[in-house]
Amino acid sequence: MKRSGPLFTLLAGLLLALFMLSLNVTEGTRSTSTGSESSGDVVSASPTPTASPPSGKPSASPSPSPSKTAVPNADYAGRTDDDSSAVAVTLRDGKAVAYSCDGKDQESWLKGDVKADGSMRLTGQNGNVLTGELKGKRIRGTVDMGQRKYGFTADKAVKPSGLYRATATVRGAEVDGGWIVLPSGQQVGILNRAGKPGPAPRIDPETGVVTVDGQRLTAEPVTP
Repeated sequence: MKRSGPLFTLLAGLLLALFMLSLNVTEGTRSTSTGSESSGDVVSASPTPTASPPSGKPSASPSPSPSKTAVPNADYAGRTDDDSSAVAVTLRDGKAVAYSCDGKDQESWLKGDVKADGSMRLTGQNGNVLTGELKGKRIRGTVDMGQRKYGFTADKAVKPSGLYRATATVRGAEVDGGWIVLPSGQQVGILNRAGKPGPAPRIDPETGVVTVDGQRLTAEPVTP
């Protein structure tokens, strides 16, 4: 009986040691688990990259292509290369009217558009065609009268130079006259009486007044 006391004491100490060891293992496992959970709470996703703010300088926009400007309004008058006829051209807002005559019995009224580069193709009756190009203060071109083609040069005209026309009824006959007043002051024109052409009487270049068969008429500047 005396020997069982120390044995029980030793057994109790062994059991206590095993209990303490089990308790330490349990606490270590719990601590590790808690640490993992805490670590998971701390880890955060990488921030989503944001677009860089636009710079203060505005993006350059393409420059608009320069628009072509219409040819300026003006009057031109001159003679054909062979000096047989006169030619006048009036330009207004991209439109043109022209008159070519020899001052006797050959004439043609023509009209059409003028391109921004100064080129033009004007047409008249009987298939007559005037082609020309404005360069600076001069129009250079040709007049095709059907049976013959004439080259011409018309310089910029300052009033009273230019192109004039008068239409009226005189003594029961229809009268239609065209005049070209050249920069030199010379006048070239044709007057049709009932469809019969002939040399036109001289007009007053300042007022346009002309007397036809005793009746006073007024020739007006011609525009498209």
